[in-house]
Amino acid sequence: MDAPRWLSAEQLRAWIRLEAVVELLPAVLDSQLQRDAALTHFEYLVLAKLSESPDRVLRMTALAATTNSTLPRLSHVVSRLEARGYVERLPCPGDRRATNAHLTDAGWEKVVATAPGHVDTVRSHVIDLLTEEQVTQLDDIMAALLQKLDPENTLRVLP
Repeated sequence: MDAPRWLSAEQLRAWIRLEAVVELLPAVLDSQLQRDAALTHFEYLVLAKLSESPDRVLRMTALAATTNSTLPRLSHVVSRLEARGYVERLPCPGDRRATNAHLTDAGWEKVVATAPGHVDTVRSHVIDLLTEEQVTQLDDIMAALLQKLDPENTLRVLP
């Protein structure tokens, strides 16, 4: 067995900081969305993914993949969004076994109304703290990590 490849002091510091951001940032995003839009961050993500899809429709399996969710979790969240009139489930025309999620007009209006506050939060807690060069570096770093973490690009974030 090979000896462990321990992190250098600089690598460890970077790792600990990444870990801290991964833990703290979701709560910041969730808090703003719940306060301003009565949505969880995951609910907003579902609405946003649908809003970016052709005809605002995705198969539930594709929506689960692009939100990194299990079908049971997604189904539960879509049920909550359906009850609020933001999403509707429809049979998939090409496959009777599949179900599509469709963003309703009310859901579209919710995304449009919610996006500015969400972007402000992203700016104030991440983007505006960085120089243009650091934003480019962050993009490059995230792309490198995603190539390992999501090699099939199921989240559909890599070119």
